[in-house]
Amino acid sequence: MRPGRAPSIRLRLTGWYTAALSLLLIVYAAVTFVAVRQEFFEQLDDQLEDEFRAAAGSLTRTPANRITWNGDPHHDAESAIEVWSTNGEQIYRSTSSTALPPVGLTAGTTQARYDWIVADGHHWRTLTGSARIADTTVVVRLGRSEERLRNQLSEILIVLVLGLPVVVVLAGIGGYVLARRALAPMDHLASEVQRITADRLHERLSVPNANDEVGRLAAVINETFARLESSFDQLRRFTADASHELRTPLAVIRGTGEVVLSEARTSSEYREAVGSMLEEVDRLTGLVDTLLRLSHGDAGTIRLSRQVTDLGELVKEVTTSLAIVAEERGQQLNVDASDDVRVFVDQLVLREAISNIVDNAIKYSGRGATIQVRVYSRDGRAVAEISDQGPGIPTEHRQRIFDRFFRVDQARSRESGGTGLGLAIAKWAVEANGGHIEVEGAPGGGSVFRMTLALNTSATTQHADSYERVGGGDL
Repeated sequence: MRPGRAPSIRLRLTGWYTAALSLLLIVYAAVTFVAVRQEFFEQLDDQLEDEFRAAAGSLTRTPANRITWNGDPHHDAESAIEVWSTNGEQIYRSTSSTALPPVGLTAGTTQARYDWIVADGHHWRTLTGSARIADTTVVVRLGRSEERLRNQLSEILIVLVLGLPVVVVLAGIGGYVLARRALAPMDHLASEVQRITADRLHERLSVPNANDEVGRLAAVINETFARLESSFDQLRRFTADASHELRTPLAVIRGTGEVVLSEARTSSEYREAVGSMLEEVDRLTGLVDTLLRLSHGDAGTIRLSRQVTDLGELVKEVTTSLAIVAEERGQQLNVDASDDVRVFVDQLVLREAISNIVDNAIKYSGRGATIQVRVYSRDGRAVAEISDQGPGIPTEHRQRIFDRFFRVDQARSRESGGTGLGLAIAKWAVEANGGHIEVEGAPGGGSVFRMTLALNTSATTQHADSYERVGGGDL
């Protein structure tokens, strides 16, 4: 591992697993050792208590009124028995008892008690208590060496201490193997992701188990690839459509220039050719300006100046300016606007959205058609609705009608002078003001475009509210 480079997840999982297991093993070993030690000493105390009762039963009174020991005189070196009278006279003492200090007789000696005694470097556990022989009370002390018990505990401790590192090493190896197997699907997922490039976005990752964590991650990545594929497709279509839209006027300008330069022309012919070329330049300029505005809108760099606006009045202003165009086509433009439907928007931006939609309604409706524009409020929202009597939009195209350069009828769009960006501009303008735009079929044919905006309920908010992102410019 290179200096400064973070360890892999596999190594970190192994380290965490080994550290946690080591801590658990240490705690378990300590608790086990303490429990075993406690059990050993409890068994030793129980053994002393049994031997005490046996020793008391081995004491008898002689006819000479003396207490004598009638038990087995042979004792192992690990046990000791002493019998004393209450006045300090020794009645019986086994050979191994000589290693123990004398019993200190006190007023409380008659009470049974356990003691730890170290004599000549050896550890003893003793039980001292009184026994009643006929009408005489004697003091009995039994001792049992702890050396064997302590040796057993030492062996157990050595096994635990020496075995713990071995177990930790084995746990580390096992943890690494488990981490490697657990992360193997991630490695497989990474290798599959690497093979998917911009040209292969249609491919998807395999999801062997959609219910586990790796399966859910693969599903999320597949969804991301699907969105990227859709975005790339839209970008390709946009690039192709934009190239086509730019190439056509350029071809017209080039062709006009070549025709004019091919032979001598009159001044009126030159003027006509230049005028035709300027028309195409205007068309190019408008297209480039629109694309720039849309790109600024996508980047969020356009500054909006919002203010409380009467939506009905704004719609009336737009329809009034377009009424002349409708009259030239023999169409009737009706406006039904409710009073006091106020929204908090950028007037110039929203005006362009309304203008584009109404202009489209006029353009695609036949001669003598009626275009209905309504403004009303519903469920706390302001609604502007434009209904035309055009050919309508097929259901399968309604989701894409607001895409840039998308045209339902490619043949007639250029003849009508459209660039395919009007509805894209309208969609951006409405959404930039916090609204939503949709289209649906009108009863009897035609289309209904509906813009929905938040209704401004505060009559006192009259100031301009602006927001600007870094690098922004005015619309």
